[in-house]
Amino acid sequence: VHLVESGGGLVQPGGSLRLSCAASGFTFSSYAMRWYRQAPGKERELVATIRSVDGSTNYADSVKGRFTISRDNAKNTVYLQMNVLKPEDTAVYYCNALVFWGQGTQVTVSS
Repeated sequence: VHLVESGGGLVQPGGSLRLSCAASGFTFSSYAMRWYRQAPGKERELVATIRSVDGSTNYADSVKGRFTISRDNAKNTVYLQMNVLKPEDTAVYYCNALVFWGQGTQVTVSS
């Protein structure tokens, strides 16, 4: 199983980024996909989930209304659209499926 995140970077407060996670090695369309993040000195936290059966989603309260998770089963890719970014969103963002993790992509929100 491979999960490869991309799309992180440095953005000013109020800006937007779209993260992507390309998956391989398993039947992508059959599994829920999740985005987590980990800020320095903090525990890893679940940010968003998208299920496989109906595409339903859940979000952490801290990102609700600002972040959108989506998936393209034809491309074996899951996305995280992040809008109205805040400095507290700064973290390494990880893609997760089952017990597998990507390497993470750094998101830094700073002026």
